[in-house]
Amino acid sequence: LAYHDALTGLPNRVLFRETLDHALGFPRRGHLLALHCLDLDQFKAVNDTLGHPIGDRLLQAVAGRLRDTLQDTDTVVRLGGDEFAIVQTGIASPIDATGLARRMIELIEAPFEIEGHQIVIGGSIGIAFAPQDGLDADQLLKCADLALYRAKLDGRGVYRLFHAEMDAA
Repeated sequence: LAYHDALTGLPNRVLFRETLDHALGFPRRGHLLALHCLDLDQFKAVNDTLGHPIGDRLLQAVAGRLRDTLQDTDTVVRLGGDEFAIVQTGIASPIDATGLARRMIELIEAPFEIEGHQIVIGGSIGIAFAPQDGLDADQLLKCADLALYRAKLDGRGVYRLFHAEMDAA
């Protein structure tokens, strides 16, 4: 229970940190790691109009879709609220990460049927890579968060890769 989110059953922030610290050992051996930070678009409107129980069911449905689209070597966690993170390990190039980001956005944009309500939301994703954006978990998370912020500014429903200029700004 200390390592999993009670609502979605996904790993929580504590297990995320341990998983990310462990996974950061792979880029040092010549592999690429992508950290995706995903935030749901329009989730607050769902809670405000349909209530928190429907919002909770929506979070569970999103978690299920994310879990179903990932490979066994990837890890999806719920950081809190409507924020998720995905640790994608052993990838050959950034194209692998952008492909996954596109699939996740499409999955989240597909309508959800929950207790007689058809709910349409979206997702925005920020992506940072190890080793080039950092080999420290805090640094990598900061970079992915900055990329997520850019995705939100650019109109939501998109992904953005971290670039050093984002940190300078």
